[in-house]
Order: sequence, then C-alpha cells, then structure tokens
Amino acid sequence: MKLMIKIAIIFLAAIGLLFYITRNKPGPDNTAEGRAATSGSATGKFEKLTSLPKEVKESSAIVALPQAGQYLTLNDAGNKPDLYQIDEKGDIVKTIALKVPNEDWEDMTRDTQGNIYIADTGNNNYKRKLLTIYKLREDAPDKIQQINFTYEDQKRFAINDNSTFDAEAIFWYDGNLYVVTKDIDDKTMAKVYRLPDQPGQYTASHLGNAAVDSKITGAAISPKADMVALLADGKLYLFRNVHNPVSFYKGRHQEIDLPGGGQTEGVDFIDENTLIITSEGANLYKYTIE
Repeated sequence: MKLMIKIAIIFLAAIGLLFYITRNKPGPDNTAEGRAATSGSATGKFEKLTSLPKEVKESSAIVALPQAGQYLTLNDAGNKPDLYQIDEKGDIVKTIALKVPNEDWEDMTRDTQGNIYIADTGNNNYKRKLLTIYKLREDAPDKIQQINFTYEDQKRFAINDNSTFDAEAIFWYDGNLYVVTKDIDDKTMAKVYRLPDQPGQYTASHLGNAAVDSKITGAAISPKADMVALLADGKLYLFRNVHNPVSFYKGRHQEIDLPGGGQTEGVDFIDENTLIITSEGANLYKYTIE
C-alpha cells in the first residue's frame, strides 16, 4: 500500500513538472529573421473596382497620385515604355511615353517630392549585371535620371546559379529606395536591399530577409510610414506598427488572402487604411483595412 502511494506521488510530481516546462517553454521567434512573423489573417474588404483598359494588358505596378482617384500604372516587359494615368473607372486620363527601354519593368514608387521611380529590375534568367531604376517627374517625362545598381552579395550571373536576385518590388522612404526580391526557389523569405534615391551607380546593401512564403510581386509603404505591404500572387503581407521602416522585415506581419485577385502585381497605399492593387489579369482592386 505504501509502495503504491509512493508511486502515485512520483507520478503526480512528474506530471506537474511536465506541465510547468510546457507552460514556460519559449514561443517561436517572432522576428522575420526567425521565419515566424505571421500573426494570422487580417480582417478587411477586398473588392474589384473595374477592368483595366486594353492598353494596360500586363500591369505590374501602380502608384496613387495626389489627385483623388487617379493612379499611374505600367506594363511588364515586352510592352511599350509608357506610363498610363488612369481613374477608378479604368479610363485612361493620360499616356506618358518615355524615351527609355522597358527591358523588364516590374514596380514603381513615388517619393514625397513627387518623383516617380520605375524599377527595371526584372531578372528572370539572373544574367543581368546592372539593374536600373528610372527617376522622373510626371510633369517632365523627358528629364529621366538613372539609378544603376548591383546586389552586394551577387557573385555569379548565370541561369540557376542565383535564384534570389530577381526583384519585382520597391518602395521609397527617407531618401532611399528599398528593393525586395522575388526569391524564385526559396519561398520562405524575400531579401531586402537599400540604395540611395539619387542618380548614380551603387551597390545595393543587403539589410535582411522578410519571412514570407510566396514570391513577392510588389511593395508599398503607408503615408505615415508605419505600415509596409508586400504583395504576392493572390496574397498580401501587411507589416503593421512599423517603428523603423529600415528594418520593417523584422516585425510581425499579417498574411491576407485576396480571393479572386488572380496574379496580383502592383500595390500602393491610397491612405492609411486603403490600398490599390492591380493584376496581370487586367483588373483594378481595392483593399480596405478594417
């Protein structure tokens, strides 16, 4: 009888110890570098506004203009080097023809001074040694400046050697451009680089990696610079409560499905609670954060 009591006491003590260890076990690393930054789906409203005009058949970027309901968009590689100013009805307000090649235009962003930046950064075969971001003003499209760059950690330039140097996403913040790679093979992260927004030739600095499980196709930063959005195919990664945009990728993010969005490519903030999104399927969408 005494033996059974001793066994019962030991058993209960073991159960209690196990419960204590489990309860106090450290949780997963919540930084992007730790690859566990997702905090669940956000609540919001995703809606189609309209179809894009026939001239915009492969939209890969969009920028919200100061005029309410006005946007700039462009087509992917193999199309004319034109910018299209459109409204929320999908009508073309103005076409801006640029005298630079569209080798592989992928994204676009705008700074607080009204400068537009076009990312000619597509690199599907990884052979491009020098990538370009074009800087211009909408009211002076003939005065185009070039920002050329390479990646600091790219050492080889051949197909299948470096699958992490294809980028379709940029955003501007405080005198710098941030480039986010598509990362074809490793779908668990996207690399983040930084370079100055002034014309010249640079080596883009590798800042770190964002823990996302999709190929990133677009990026945007909110007007107050406290949110960063990364777009993927039918998905949005929203980094909220950003204290320092330079290291946004270290924070937690919400993974948001965009049902019916198809191959979503371009994204920008209209205001702190609303994003405008385009798809290669020639549609214009709006996502409202609730």
